[in-house]
Amino acid sequence: MEQVRFIFWELLKILGLAFASLLAVKGVSSLKATGVKSLACPLARAKPWLYAVILALAGFGAWNLGYDIAAEVYYWASLSDGQNSRPAKAYLNALQAVVLRPRILRYWQALESAKFGLGQWASVVDDRPAMQRLTGKDLDEVDLYRVAVCLFFLGRYDEALRITNGLISQNHFYLLPFILQGHILTAQRSFAEAEQAFHSVLNVLPTDQAAVEGLAHAYFLEGNRQQALKILDDTSKFAFSIEAQKRFEALKGLYGE
Repeated sequence: MEQVRFIFWELLKILGLAFASLLAVKGVSSLKATGVKSLACPLARAKPWLYAVILALAGFGAWNLGYDIAAEVYYWASLSDGQNSRPAKAYLNALQAVVLRPRILRYWQALESAKFGLGQWASVVDDRPAMQRLTGKDLDEVDLYRVAVCLFFLGRYDEALRITNGLISQNHFYLLPFILQGHILTAQRSFAEAEQAFHSVLNVLPTDQAAVEGLAHAYFLEGNRQQALKILDDTSKFAFSIEAQKRFEALKGLYGE
């Protein structure tokens, strides 16, 4: 839908530019020098210059349209690269889109997604103010969550926790911030609060693998190995994937040692 909307507006711009150029050329060509003193007289004598101005303006408009189209092509290529697990190419294409049109938010979002895939945590955090200037407010919940994850990986737990608290207060149905908050609190050794965060997810979605593993890990680090094993054993009551079941068995072997 986004691509269709872009193509529609770009076609309108192209048609508008062509129509305006034709009108201008027609207007200049109709100018005639007469013996009567009027504004048309000097303009008629300056026809070559007027044509040059029209050509220059049309060229500038076409140049701008070319940049718009090129930036959008880079953006689409970046999305395709991201979907096909080519993060380095996704990054380069998104960067080109941002360079060409730095005031388009979705180009920045594609760039941040690519940086995230490459593990450029600090760069994602550093780009937050630039994106906020484009929106005039704070980022949306997906972009903010990405920043919070980067802060977590950078060890800036208090900053990450402030973001997850804000996201949770805004939308109780967005479960990812709960899981991230659980990991942050576990890293801070606030085990009871971490366990509560993971339980908040499992009360809504009992088959969330990340929440199960996070909860079991929090209990294990707390020294409650028996409860960690129980959490993993209880997964047999739910329809987890075969890969998830293998992962749980491996964790049970690790925690049971």
